[in-house]
Amino acid sequence: MPSSVIHDFSYDLETERLTIRFVTGRVYVYFDVPATLHFAFRAARSKGTFFNAHIRDRYSFQEVTSAAEAPR
Repeated sequence: MPSSVIHDFSYDLETERLTIRFVTGRVYVYFDVPATLHFAFRAARSKGTFFNAHIRDRYSFQEVTSAAEAPR
């Protein structure tokens, strides 16, 4: 899953939470993400493009890291 923006991600089917770790080290949890969207995200050729088009600004989220915790 090479991406210049997204390091990795995981999905919890029960809670519909998508956790994304960006290359900056910051980690965000996105809530109420449908499983179908997660599978499409996993299959997307460009994770960053897919994220910007289908997830960013469309789902509520919470950052679970702070700038101080992110690697420099």
